[in-house]
Amino acid sequence: MPELLSARPASDVAEEDRVRKLAGARHAPGDWILRARIITLSWDGLRVPVIALQLGCHHKTVRKWLHRFNDQGLDGLGDRPGCGRKRRLTEDERSRIIALVKLPPPGRLEIQPSNELWAADVKGPEEWTLDALAATARAEGIRVGRSQVRRILLAEGVRWRRTRTWTTSRDPEFSPKGPGSSGSTPTRRWTLR
Repeated sequence: MPELLSARPASDVAEEDRVRKLAGARHAPGDWILRARIITLSWDGLRVPVIALQLGCHHKTVRKWLHRFNDQGLDGLGDRPGCGRKRRLTEDERSRIIALVKLPPPGRLEIQPSNELWAADVKGPEEWTLDALAATARAEGIRVGRSQVRRILLAEGVRWRRTRTWTTSRDPEFSPKGPGSSGSTPTRRWTLR
């Protein structure tokens, strides 16, 4: 017959108070709250299948956290170091991707002191796009995709696009309109004759 598993009794009143307070917390990490609830429900006399049903988790999850609490106490309810997927990009690589946005794109035309237009790479992008940033990062040896570049830049609050208005165009024969009228310009009154 399998052994019935339950949480060991609290080592002292302070430990029990901390676990019960954590189980009823509203502003603590959700995984800690769930694990503390598993312990308190076990202390209240419920068995593993009932706890799993009541908390909406698998019975193996309940068993795991009961064993961890019995072995390590309250500290056993936390995640062990090294949990989760490791970052594929180093902080240095992330910084290099962010620094790319501050550089002019390789295809952008720049006026030289001799009044000639010049671009570092005539076939390169004129403006930074996610695809262009990802391609440039890959050319520098960073294995990264477009969506990863987007997540990195969004997390840092970095804009990768230049703001475009209706007064700009890539057409070389386009002549922009002059500045808009100011708020102090009086409106013209039309009269009927």
